[in-house]
Amino acid sequence: MSLAKTLMIQGCTSDAGKSYLAAGFCRLYAKRGFKVAPFKAQNMSNNAGVTPAGGEMGRAQLLQAQAARATPDVRMNPVLLKPEADTRSQVVLLGKANLELSALPWLERKTHLWEYVRSSLASLRSEYDLIVIEGAGSPGEINLKASDIVNMRVAREVGAAVLLISDIDRGGAFAHLLGTWHTFDEEEKNLLCGFVLNKFRGDAALLGNALAWLESRTQIPTLGIVPMLKLPLPEEDAFSLQSSVLETNDKPLVAIIKTPYISNFDEFDALLREPQLAVRFVEDVSELQNAKAIILGGSKVVGHDLRYLLERGFAGRLHELAGRGVPILGICGGLQMLGQAVRDPLGIEGKSVQGLGLLGVVTELAATKTTRQAEAVYLPTGAAVTGYEIHHGRTRATPQVLPLLSDNLGFVQGNISGVYLHGIFDNAAFRAAFCAQLGVTANPGDWLEQVDAALDTLATHLETHCDMDAIDAAVFG
Repeated sequence: MSLAKTLMIQGCTSDAGKSYLAAGFCRLYAKRGFKVAPFKAQNMSNNAGVTPAGGEMGRAQLLQAQAARATPDVRMNPVLLKPEADTRSQVVLLGKANLELSALPWLERKTHLWEYVRSSLASLRSEYDLIVIEGAGSPGEINLKASDIVNMRVAREVGAAVLLISDIDRGGAFAHLLGTWHTFDEEEKNLLCGFVLNKFRGDAALLGNALAWLESRTQIPTLGIVPMLKLPLPEEDAFSLQSSVLETNDKPLVAIIKTPYISNFDEFDALLREPQLAVRFVEDVSELQNAKAIILGGSKVVGHDLRYLLERGFAGRLHELAGRGVPILGICGGLQMLGQAVRDPLGIEGKSVQGLGLLGVVTELAATKTTRQAEAVYLPTGAAVTGYEIHHGRTRATPQVLPLLSDNLGFVQGNISGVYLHGIFDNAAFRAAFCAQLGVTANPGDWLEQVDAALDTLATHLETHCDMDAIDAAVFG
């Protein structure tokens, strides 16, 4: 049985564009007829999604699976770390939260996790033609090399052809590439097939002899100068929320409150790109002043984010705006926060807390987490909507609350509403109704179709600006 070939995308820094380029190469090779799968050994992100089988995995790998035209599978991201505090994270292992590993100190986890990484990658290689692997952070962090399970240790395990990416837009690209190369041992240097300058602006002629200078010192060629290309794709799992702030002008302002443990914030991408709306992530209560609608997103730690809303003055302002008729929408954890109480008899998050009291629902956290893809009816219009659920909460409504989505997935009480369905703005019907209440017309069409078209554009972009003959030779031999 032949095993899949492997191409690995590593970056000199975080936010160099690894997720973005890995998705592009997945689509590029899928369009050529290869059976492609993405892989990232370990992801740290509260942006998680759900596979058809009901397992959690990083949203970046879900996007890459879409790019590869492959069914999402938790083996593509066997380890997902979901931060719960500055020094604590939940370990999701092969799609399910693992409380025992979550309780272990950081370095002690690595020995246990590596075998899952190895077996997941080996099993994917037995089923596909090509695995496009994404690294994490930088492989040049010498203090982390001994415990590495995501960068060069993975490359060595499968003999991957490695492309090292540098973000030239932020400056220092050649120093980053040369410095990172110096941290590699000889075996690692031999796996490195090329450098790529990402997010390039301007005239490549202005680089002068820099590429030759770099190759003369490393014997590694630069195989791509990839121009900056704005597409409706998140570039990294941990992309800056500030980068999503758009100009307000005279458009209706939609304010998404950026709580400390906001999760799944990439689900607002479709809304952010509505041309007739100004959508902003806000951190100060004064930024709600002119908001025409307010959204409370998901939360990894609902109790902590509720305290944040109280301490920062958001709670009082939300009550004031609700009284004025401003629409307020909560999604998952946001729904729970808008309610009367979040009861936690098992100590899932620590203790029970009072909600904001804007929506007549009460939530109790259960031991078993619901993780599934779901479909519901948006009751005001009868349209079918799809999305995914990730929550411990079981929510019941008081008599004054009406259903908004079927199957107990959404509630409404006047201008206050809440849903459990992540990704609901991807649905054209729901997005159109949301925009209509603000007096504007939404973009037509399903968001995922727009994303798919963007992946095709990205694949063509990489084929144009990378030396694909050299990359193919390195990967396929």
